Amino acid sequence: MNEVVFPKKADKAVQMAAYMKNLFPFAGIAAPERALLEKELLKASKKMTYTELVDLVRFYYDKPEREYQYVAIDLAIANVKRFSFEEVLGFKPFVIEKAWWDSVDAWRKFFGLWGFQHLEEMPQLFEAFFGEEDFWHRRIAINLQLLYKEKTNTVLLKKAIIYDKTTDEFFVQKAIGWSLRQYSKTDPEWVKTLIETIELSPLAVREGSKYLPKP
Repeated sequence: MNEVVFPKKADKAVQMAAYMKNLFPFAGIAAPERALLEKELLKASKKMTYTELVDLVRFYYDKPEREYQYVAIDLAIANVKRFSFEEVLGFKPFVIEKAWWDSVDAWRKFFGLWGFQHLEEMPQLFEAFFGEEDFWHRRIAINLQLLYKEKTNTVLLKKAIIYDKTTDEFFVQKAIGWSLRQYSKTDPEWVKTLIETIELSPLAVREGSKYLPKP
């Protein structure tokens, strides 16, 4: 199996690091190029055992350049259909390592995909993130069902929103607004009623109301 090694592109790396507030070093590899370079690795990963795969995710997650964390998450996503509930939770600790919105939202995609394929176990998955001390975990609880449309469990969505409605954290309030905005495409009346009956932050209301009919 070929290890993914990204060539350093200094100018692009500086730009990408600046966009992420210089929290992480970058190699300077754009997403389309990364997809090409990791293609064979993702293919090979589907024949690995769970333990081998977790070890490989850890290997790439520990590398300094940010693009390698993306590779690690892509490995998990490429194999998501294979995992049991217990196995999928094995990736939870990665969420708060080197955490920023880019990696957390990529992990949210991973957990959300698994939950959508296992709707009967999705409430258990939600509870694994709901109410957690770290707000990045709670952001996943809020946005877990982001792409579920009519299959959204609104009881859980409302529960997550109410829990964090007064949390003074931009990325939490942004998540609330994002979840409401997305679900308003499916059930605008439900979103409208929630906004009218629960006191939400101005940011959450502004974001959540974006697609609602104007009065």
